[in-house]
Order: sequence, then C-alpha cells, then structure tokens
Amino acid sequence: MRPSRRTLLTATTAAAVSLTPTTAEARRHRRTGFENLAASGYEPLRGQRVGIVTNPTGITRDARHIVDVMHADARVDLRAVFGPEHGFRGTAQAGGSEGRHDDPATGLPVYDTYLKSGRPLADIFTASGVDTVVFDIQDVGARFYTYIWTLYDCMEAAQLAGKRFVVLDRPNPVTGRAALGPVLHKEFATFVGRQPIAQAHGMTVAELARLFNGEFLTEPVPLETVPMSGWRRSDFYDASGLPWVPPSPNMPTPETALVYSGTCLFEGTNLSEGRGTTRPFELLGAEGVDRRWAAAANELALPGVRFREAYFAPTFSKFQGKTIGGVQVHVHDRAAFDPVRTGIALLVTAKTAWSGFAWRPDNWIDKLTGSARVRTMIDAGADTDEVVAGWQEDLAAFRRMRRKYLTYR
Repeated sequence: MRPSRRTLLTATTAAAVSLTPTTAEARRHRRTGFENLAASGYEPLRGQRVGIVTNPTGITRDARHIVDVMHADARVDLRAVFGPEHGFRGTAQAGGSEGRHDDPATGLPVYDTYLKSGRPLADIFTASGVDTVVFDIQDVGARFYTYIWTLYDCMEAAQLAGKRFVVLDRPNPVTGRAALGPVLHKEFATFVGRQPIAQAHGMTVAELARLFNGEFLTEPVPLETVPMSGWRRSDFYDASGLPWVPPSPNMPTPETALVYSGTCLFEGTNLSEGRGTTRPFELLGAEGVDRRWAAAANELALPGVRFREAYFAPTFSKFQGKTIGGVQVHVHDRAAFDPVRTGIALLVTAKTAWSGFAWRPDNWIDKLTGSARVRTMIDAGADTDEVVAGWQEDLAAFRRMRRKYLTYR
C-alpha cells in the first residue's frame, strides 16, 4: 500500500527529531547533518545500499570528503555517487558536468545527474542498484543556484524509482533569517527555478526538502532529514567553523554568496557579472561605464553596503580580455545588507547612468527574477522602492508557507 503524504511527512519529522542533540549539547557542539549521521553510527542507512548526490562541498570539519569517509567505513554500504552541475569532484565550469566515470579514489561508479530529471533520472537511480539516495551539497541561499533544483529533481526521481531519500543538512551561509525578493511564477519555471519560492529563500537544504515534499512534489518521496546541531538562523557561514569549499567555480568565498542573490541578476543584462575575475558577483561592469554608476548607487544610501568605482579585465565570459568600468560591491554591515534590494538598485542605477544598458535578448532576467515584472517595471522608469513593492504580496504568501518547514530558531 502506498504511504500517504501525512505518513511520510510525519516520518520525516520524527527522523529529524531522533537525530537532533539536546539543546545543551547543541550549544556545546556545532555539527553538520553528516556529522550527526556519523555520530548515530549511520543509523538511517543501516541495511541499505546507498548512493549519494554530492560535490566537493561534501566535506567533514577536517576537510575530508564524506564519500572517502563513508567508503572506508564498514557500517555503510556505499554503492554509487551522483554528480550535479560542475561534477562530483568539481572539475567542470558553469553549464558543464563530468559525465559517467569511475572515481579514481574509491572505484565507485559516478553517474551524471546534470540536466536530468523525471523518468530518465529515475532510471539512473534504478541502474545504480541503490536503495537509498543521500543528498549532501552546500547551498548558497538563492533560488537560481541550481543545486536546490538538483535536490528537487532527485527527490522526484527517487519517488518514481521507489527509493528512500535522506538529506544531510548544512548551513545556509547567508543566514536563514528571512525570505527576500520576488517569488517565481510557474510559467517562468526553468532549471534556475522549478517552483514558486523566493529569490533568497532563507532556508537550509533540509528545510527546502521538507517544503518540496509537502508542497510541490506530485507524490511525496519517503524522506528523512538529518539536521545540524548548534546552528541558529542568524548565523553566517563563519559561525559554523567549517572550511569554505567553493560550491562552484564562480563562488570562491562566503562573501560571494552574500551578494549573489542580488548581483546574479546581471547575468540577465549586457554587463559583466564579474565572471573571469577574482571577485565574481562583487565586480560588475561594461565598456563605457564610468564613475557615475558608483556615485548614483551610493546616493541611495542602501543599508550595509557601499560601492566603489572599479576597472577590471575579465579573463573569460563577457568582455574577455577587455578593460571595463563599473562598480565593486563592498558590504560593511552584513546583518543590515539586503542583497535583493541592492541588486535591483544596481539595475535601476546602471540603466540611468549608462546609455548602453540592455537586457539579454532572451529576457533571461525574467527567468532569474521569476516573472516579467521586474524587467517591465524598470523599463517603465520605476525606482527601487516601486520595484520592491511589486513583489510583497507574493513574498508574504511564501513566507507563510515557508514557516511550516523551518527547523531551527
């Protein structure tokens, strides 16, 4: 008999509670989901043939990869690895993956999940011979960062293949204090946004998994989440004590993640978003941009951030090898900083300060913001406050839905 959604969601919550240390212990120890899983003796994986969806961010506190750790532990029957965009070992650039291969370090088969979903991905899980699919990837808190949709696609495929699904939680590096920004409209769904969540969702991957299971999957998957201990919603990444491993080649530091949910919007324009520099998403610019952009942005007195006139030459991507002008985003008060409002303000001021401003011809900005509203409002001359006001009703509804799935305080 197929278990009901209520049964599965109850099991998910029970599994999370059973592996959560006491409050006193949580204050003494900060642990990732994997660390709590290992401390339990891998109890949720006992008697299961296991496959894991992960990438270079799946590490322990002493910087060992969890695949290497689990492969060497007789208590885990690890049979397969599933690599997302950029690959399991992280060798591919944006829009690439590593393909099917055997991992040289462990001999495990590595399957490519990138751009696969539904029945084709379910068939990969079936062919791997696993009973349980585990997910452990560091997210950065933005709707258009593709790993959360790899999570969604893998949950859906695991359900189709009749597999269990276990999510090992990691910190949201930009805190889980609030959801910010526009909510995706379903007609704009792509791999940078499958379902209607906010642009900066303010959740951990385990919380998102519970939300996906409860709200969006046609049929819920048998889901268990292994939470962190000692993590608070107000914590930035440095509070975790974990080393930072770039989740993708253009996410080199936690500071990149801090601005990404706003400045990634420049992917939808003819300006460089800083790819090909040492400060992607913090450096923005184009040929012909001068000091007027930084001056206009600073006049807005946005909380927690200042803008410096900057000149740089990207080594790849837009304006490769050309010296261009623009701004560098300097966050001086990360608690006050609103990345999405800042991203909108930079779009508005770029359009007014530089006559060459244009959207990408494919209107990619609509996929990033989740509807045509931001683009059309800016084109109509709306200011930052007017654009931000345009999504507040949708955002309030998402925040109400989100609240049911939050695990941490």
